[in-house]
Amino acid sequence: MQVRELMNPSVVSVGPADTVATAVQLIARHNVGSLPVVGEDGGLRGILTDRDILLRCIAAEENPAVMRVKDIMTRSCSVVKPEDDARQAARMMAASQVRRLPVVRDFKLVGMISLGDLAKCHMCDMEAGQALAQISHRQHPLWGG
Repeated sequence: MQVRELMNPSVVSVGPADTVATAVQLIARHNVGSLPVVGEDGGLRGILTDRDILLRCIAAEENPAVMRVKDIMTRSCSVVKPEDDARQAARMMAASQVRRLPVVRDFKLVGMISLGDLAKCHMCDMEAGQALAQISHRQHPLWGG
C-alpha cells in the first residue's frame, strides 16, 4: 500500500515568518502536536513541534507573540513521497522517533501521514506497532529506561 492511500491531504501549516503565538493557536484549534512549516511557494521548510515551542521559546523565556516560527522550527525533518510504501513510512517514523511525517512531491507539501493512519491499515499493523514501541521506548531523564 502506498502512502498516498493513507495520508491526510488536508494539512494545517504555518509560515516561517508567522509568530509562535499564531502557531500555538493553530495547534490548539486543530488538536495537533506539530505543524509543517511551508514557504510562500508551498515548499516544505521544516516542522514546528510542541516540543520546539516549549524548549526553544517558553523555557528560553522568549515572547511567543514576537518570536518567529523560523527561529525555533526544526529545519531538517524526515519526509516521504506519496508513492512510497506505507511500511517504509512506518520504519522511517521509528528510525526518526516521530509520530507523523510530511508527504512531499517536488519539495512541496501534499499531505501528512501519522502512526494513526498506518494503524488503520491492517497490512501495516506490525510496522506501526513496532514504530510506536521504538518511539515510546526512547530514554527520558524523568522516566528512566
